[in-house]
Amino acid sequence: MQRTKHLLITTSTILSASAIIASMPTFAAAQGTANAGSQEVIVVTGTRTATRTALKSTVPIDVIDGGALAGAGSYGGELGAALQNLAPSFNFSRQSNSSSTDVVRFGQLRGMNPDQIIVLVNGRRRHTTSVVSLDAKIGRGTTPVDFNSIPLSAVSRIEVLRDGAGAQYGSDAIAGVINVILKGAGAGTEASITYGRHSTDFEPTGKSITDGETLSLSVSSSIDLSNGFLSFGADYRDREATARGGPINQFAFIFGVEDDSPLNRTFAGNPNLYRPGDPKVEDINLWANGEVQIAGLGTAYGTLTYNQREGEGAAFYRYPDGSAGVPAIYPQGYRPVTLNDNRDIAVNGGVRGETAGWVWDGGLNFGQNKFDFGVRNSANPSLGSATPTRFHAAGFENTQWIASVTASRETGFGQLALGAELRNEDYKTTPGDVASYQAGPLAVSQGKRVGAQAAPGLAPSDTASVDRQVGALFAELSAEPITNLDIDVAARVENYSDVGSTVAGKLAARYALTDSLAVRGAVSNSFRAPSLAQTAFQFTTTTFGSGGALVNVRIVAPRSAIGRALGAPKLEPETSLNFSLGTTARFGGLSVSLDAFRIDVDDRIIVSERNFGFASLIQTATGIANVNEVSVFTNGVDTRTEGFDVVANWAGQVGPGRLALTAAFNRSKTEVRAVRKAPSFVSGFQVLGVEERNTIETAAPLDRLTGSATYAVGPVTALVRATRHGETTRIFNFGGGFEPKQTYGAKTQIDFEGTFDVNEKISISIGGNNVTDEYPDRSIDDIAYFGALPYDVLSPIG
Repeated sequence: MQRTKHLLITTSTILSASAIIASMPTFAAAQGTANAGSQEVIVVTGTRTATRTALKSTVPIDVIDGGALAGAGSYGGELGAALQNLAPSFNFSRQSNSSSTDVVRFGQLRGMNPDQIIVLVNGRRRHTTSVVSLDAKIGRGTTPVDFNSIPLSAVSRIEVLRDGAGAQYGSDAIAGVINVILKGAGAGTEASITYGRHSTDFEPTGKSITDGETLSLSVSSSIDLSNGFLSFGADYRDREATARGGPINQFAFIFGVEDDSPLNRTFAGNPNLYRPGDPKVEDINLWANGEVQIAGLGTAYGTLTYNQREGEGAAFYRYPDGSAGVPAIYPQGYRPVTLNDNRDIAVNGGVRGETAGWVWDGGLNFGQNKFDFGVRNSANPSLGSATPTRFHAAGFENTQWIASVTASRETGFGQLALGAELRNEDYKTTPGDVASYQAGPLAVSQGKRVGAQAAPGLAPSDTASVDRQVGALFAELSAEPITNLDIDVAARVENYSDVGSTVAGKLAARYALTDSLAVRGAVSNSFRAPSLAQTAFQFTTTTFGSGGALVNVRIVAPRSAIGRALGAPKLEPETSLNFSLGTTARFGGLSVSLDAFRIDVDDRIIVSERNFGFASLIQTATGIANVNEVSVFTNGVDTRTEGFDVVANWAGQVGPGRLALTAAFNRSKTEVRAVRKAPSFVSGFQVLGVEERNTIETAAPLDRLTGSATYAVGPVTALVRATRHGETTRIFNFGGGFEPKQTYGAKTQIDFEGTFDVNEKISISIGGNNVTDEYPDRSIDDIAYFGALPYDVLSPIG
């Protein structure tokens, strides 16, 4: 569901049914098996050794097969949502009323920032989105990978490496690595159609709601060539919006948060003014993966993914009387609808072979994300009746090119790998329509708000166009120096044309105490260079300010005119020190792993606290008025994240069928160790306050526990899964010392799915998510925006 900065979305029971036509009869039986049996899969992430399984890895790795993802309760076809259901260390937050992050959602690993994960596709670095998360609570100010731009039907399996890996994969791998492996040879042909909807009893209004109808179609196929294979497919998803708003009460007007007038007061009690919930989204995904043998050279390979997504998100209601009202056009007020057009493409190709004992691989990657942001059913109130009602607000584009070569061979010391990489990154923004940002004549004469409501446009003076080049050299050794001891050693140096050089190293080891029991541990340092967007992006957003009223907040780049006036220093890379220690065990059909970790991050980049009282400085620096607050990207804090993961799997014959049980638990707690405020900042500027500290420390779930049981007998497979989402905390700073706080308790959702194999080629499934219709705690009055936003956005239960 969607969210806004102060919104919690409600949970709904999801009912879905799907029909699957497949040439692979094992598809249905694989659904819901999460990690069962995956410990025996040979992993390719985090090691150069070609014989390692997840259980025998020197660091913790989750292996999740495509069948489990397909049965993970993600009836909407979202890869990120499916991954959250299966990997407790992964959190996929939902947003609402939050502009572009309504439709581009971000994932966390171990409670860290979304941009502290490297995402790979077939082992190649995935480009990030061009969208900067501004109105989202989780991951504010980040530009991570858009998981939902990777088609779910393309996935053979996913390997989640839960450990720092900067020495192996480069910048961003502070929290870990997620490697998405696409379907290859022998995948067969599959076609599916899925329909689902939300059905819920909504307590704030006392009504039963059915909405969010979703239709998903997918088809994929694999062709065996005489010298290779070609796999390809397409996904389509059409999801209708959901609405979980409550009735706003009279106190919104009595306290002056909303513009008070006899007309405006007539809207009190209306539950339809605000529309927290999932956005309307239409997705098209295309993909291909193939390789061919070339005589005398080696194997040529390539992959392609393409995503086109259009979404409509709800914004806050604007009353007819007041600074945002345009009664000549909207006599009953208006609720803007944000428009989001996301286009994402990734292509990579290369050749691998063997020469003189060296196994080599050379490749070229291209990735690009373009995002156009706009709004309809809106207005620029300062233009009065002359205002347009539809605006293009801004365009964003992120492009990445990578050329890389690796070579490895067996030596007397172990498996040695060497490599080099060149990367070019480019980020730019384009302005909106003139009417989306211009100040009209009523701005002064009547005090009307300036800019397109819900999407104030990007002015030409605020656009950015930056690029950089990155060069890297790395080496890695995997060896068994003595019997039962496996070690991995890695080192990497990277040079950035804008922020200089960084060096990372890693040592990981596993020692088998017996055939069934082993201990493992790792120590490493990693790093994350500031994203280009963080160095140059700036924008104006609308959110809650003093007393809860809507205000304009200016996000500025450190080296912009405002940033320099504030004294913001140039951004530097984040650095981390990672420790992990764990044990693995296997007894018959039972496998268990326990891993504890600590991640210290220095110079962590944040969006500073929203600072009041700098409107005059902003106007002097840029001539821009009507900005109430300002924030800037800065290396603001040092943090420590500690926790542990437990994963257990058991599979065996029970009665006439086969039973697979999985249980997994993650606990991740982050604390701010120090605040790093540069002395150059102007007097009174606050880097870290209660809101940003809340974002870092307590906004993400403290823990998550999942357990599932899958039982297959004959043509029938049944899955039951329980997920307990840990507590979260929300704190607001409304100014004047008014800082309401609420901790939302842990909640458990129950999902189920039943599958019947009609024959070898056709399966039918029916299931439900959150079948007990569990909701988060109701927000307290000081956070619920006078009843209009009854649930906050933080609970992962939705």
